[in-house]
Amino acid sequence: MGHFLGITVNEKLYIKDPQSSELGQKIIQNGIILIDEIGFENFTFRRLASKIESTEASVYRYFENKQKFLIYLLNWYWEWLDFRLSNSTINIKEPKKRMTVMLMVLIDAAKKDLEVPYVDEDILHRIVIVEGTKVYHSKEVDQQNNDGFFAAYKSVSERIAKGILDIKADYPYPRSTASLIIESAFNTLYFSEHLPRLTDIKRDQKDQSDELLHMLEFYVQKLLA
Repeated sequence: MGHFLGITVNEKLYIKDPQSSELGQKIIQNGIILIDEIGFENFTFRRLASKIESTEASVYRYFENKQKFLIYLLNWYWEWLDFRLSNSTINIKEPKKRMTVMLMVLIDAAKKDLEVPYVDEDILHRIVIVEGTKVYHSKEVDQQNNDGFFAAYKSVSERIAKGILDIKADYPYPRSTASLIIESAFNTLYFSEHLPRLTDIKRDQKDQSDELLHMLEFYVQKLLA
């Protein structure tokens, strides 16, 4: 397994661990930037190789194809987010307070972590929102799921679902609600910028993150009342 700060990435997603070398880290760093700039449809290993001033063959030594590269990036993101959720709540015993902290982590998930210099989480967060459905809504999703490609995403969801059950043990829809919370936290700020009529959170609000936290807390409280 590839690793960084306790983060593990499914080894079936790569040929050579990109986190283990300078070139591999450049592939991750610049691949994130390039996908964000031109979109996944237009992204190719040839363009990535040109950007990092290397060869297309060198990129293929790390990844079999661009689909697995995208899944790798998403997998890395969810592993990193799950690590942050675990680390931020490890000493919090009160269930409602622990849920609030998890919501704050989800909202702040786009902030760059300076301890991982070759990954810009702000850009990667946008890729998760814009390109993520191309991974989950595919003909190969069942086989990819069997290979464990979505284990980190499910771990994040299960952590939040457990937090819901810690608040209300007999709540019948913890997993569905956890999925809705994640999607709301990730999409609302994106909607505020690009599709403002889909959200009440305004793009230029100074307290945008606080307002989103308030909205999610209100949502959880109403559901669990």
